[in-house]
Amino acid sequence: MIRLTEIKLPLNHDEAALPAAILNKLKIKPEQLKSFSMFKRGYDARKKSDIQLIYTLDVDVDQEALLLKKFEKDQHVKPSPDTSYKYVAQAPAQLSDRPVVIGLGPCGLFAGLLLAQMGFKPIILERGKEVRERTKDTFGFWRKKPLNTESNVQFGEGGAGTFSDGKLYSQVKDPKHYGRKVMSEFVAAGAPDEIMYVSKPHIGTFKLVNMVEKMRANIIELGGEIRFSTRVDDLLLTDGEVTGLQLSTGETLPCRHVVLAVGHSARDTFEMLYQRGVYIEAKPFSIGFRIEHRQSMIDECRFGSNAGNPLLGAADYKLVHHCSNGRTVYSFCMCPGGTVVAAASEAGRVVTNGMSQYSRNERNANSAIVVGIDPERDYPGHPLAGIELQRVLETQAFVLGGENYDAPAQLIGDFLAGTASTEFGEVQPSYTPGVTLTDLSKVLPDFAIAAIREAIPAFDQQIKGFARPEGLLTGVETRTSSPICIKRGADFQSLNIKGLYPAGEGAGYAGGILSAGIDGIKVAEALALAMLAQNQSA
Repeated sequence: MIRLTEIKLPLNHDEAALPAAILNKLKIKPEQLKSFSMFKRGYDARKKSDIQLIYTLDVDVDQEALLLKKFEKDQHVKPSPDTSYKYVAQAPAQLSDRPVVIGLGPCGLFAGLLLAQMGFKPIILERGKEVRERTKDTFGFWRKKPLNTESNVQFGEGGAGTFSDGKLYSQVKDPKHYGRKVMSEFVAAGAPDEIMYVSKPHIGTFKLVNMVEKMRANIIELGGEIRFSTRVDDLLLTDGEVTGLQLSTGETLPCRHVVLAVGHSARDTFEMLYQRGVYIEAKPFSIGFRIEHRQSMIDECRFGSNAGNPLLGAADYKLVHHCSNGRTVYSFCMCPGGTVVAAASEAGRVVTNGMSQYSRNERNANSAIVVGIDPERDYPGHPLAGIELQRVLETQAFVLGGENYDAPAQLIGDFLAGTASTEFGEVQPSYTPGVTLTDLSKVLPDFAIAAIREAIPAFDQQIKGFARPEGLLTGVETRTSSPICIKRGADFQSLNIKGLYPAGEGAGYAGGILSAGIDGIKVAEALALAMLAQNQSA
């Protein structure tokens, strides 16, 4: 197969244009082209009146070797690489113990799935409920029912990514094509085939629910075991090695190999690990608000007269501004045609996040507008100090919102002017349970407020209307990433605890569904190889 890159065609090209472009690029006759498949499709929208689709194609042709020789100096004509996944191990018939995975978010899901596919029959522990029961609890909270601190946006099967936009793109380097493995497993579980080739694939919450269930069933079919409503309360150690886990059910589970994939909000688990001497460092994260605009405004700004084209979908954006006070403000987790959601996992605290369905057809666009903070400057002195800062800000948001899980909100124009809001404009809030209009400057540190006030008008230079006075800010966004890093070595084990494999977003090694899934695969490989080596030496 030959890989062709940078094949550009007009947005509204007809079906025949793609094979014609292949023939033209390779200078071959139609009968030489056997077949072709799409590896990637993106677009260039810098000229709104002339948006181009950009294809990467795998082509099967006669006389392949001669064509590759002919185009050997053309960087856009190369042999198609092998992107298939290769398993690194297969479990022997007899194993001394079974690996344990803590957490069933994207990282734990893929760590567990891969271990099961390699025959290691993992035990997966999830403190929350299975995904459908968890969905009932989460939607119930959004409808003003009580918060379940063990079953919510953060905790439960599927992890925080289940209630998100379902974005499946990442900036991590992936020379072994782990990302293709993640994508192919999602497609096998029911995701649209297009996620394999569109440049910014996403799935959406409702589709993710069904997919997670099918992946769970696959793990069980392969001999894995999944225990819901089972929190890990203690780590049992002997001479710096894992020997077992104390569970919330009262059971002590003996084990020697543990994947720690607990997500970025398992604060009680982080505290337990610190008390047990696991090496932890504070790491930077970001704080800010969710911002909402009319999606139609974003579409028009990004795509002009092509807004609404189904190949383009709802427009997104990515923005960054370096402020005069030395801070950096950027957009994060942009959700086109989505909603702002209540993401609290602790009583008496308000946290926001963003979510979209696959259709992305809600009225508003939203994203986090956040300020980067770091331990040395903003929460020095203790590895868990970032957690305490999060809690302080989330408690302030709870109080400012009315102490009933409504979120504090403010119109953009009032925020920039330093005036409390009293009524909504053209942008109606999507957050439920509800919002309380107020003055958001009371909920974040002064440096963050100053930075965001400077950044929003700067973003308006890139997206006309971004600083529109009737847009809406809702607070607070504090869980952009984990506030800690559980350091690990080249063998993927904790620096000072043998048998403990910190993984995913909670441990500081991922950010989003795709990168978390990739990290889960890497850690599962390392664990499997370690178990094989141990089994052979026994």
